[in-house]
Amino acid sequence: MSTPQEDPRYRISISVESEYLADQSDVESHRWVFAYHVSIHNGGDVSARLLTRHWVITDGEERVQEVHGEGVIGEQPSIAPGQTYEYTSGAVLETSVGSMHGSYQMLAEDGTCFDANIPAFTLAPPNTLH
Repeated sequence: MSTPQEDPRYRISISVESEYLADQSDVESHRWVFAYHVSIHNGGDVSARLLTRHWVITDGEERVQEVHGEGVIGEQPSIAPGQTYEYTSGAVLETSVGSMHGSYQMLAEDGTCFDANIPAFTLAPPNTLH
């Protein structure tokens, strides 16, 4: 028997692009601000609602902050098969470089709860990393 994450009925793919916000950052105050643009695609066979989020944010000094909450940007979107939901949010670090990863808890219309993993992505100003 397959787990929901392996079941083709519950195939959610997530991609994230980060963006450094220089105009909101203050390097002297150790404040680096980033936006991240998330795309959640339902490649499965059933609609699924995003119930909760869990983010793990790690800065350049290996300090970890975990964020748990309901939905994203005040919404708990339902994503139909073949549809994509997109949103933008942000993070503030005390170092110029960091990373994020996490998961969304999803509820399929058939009552199955499953986690959709958010792959790790880097937060860094342009030309910081090689």
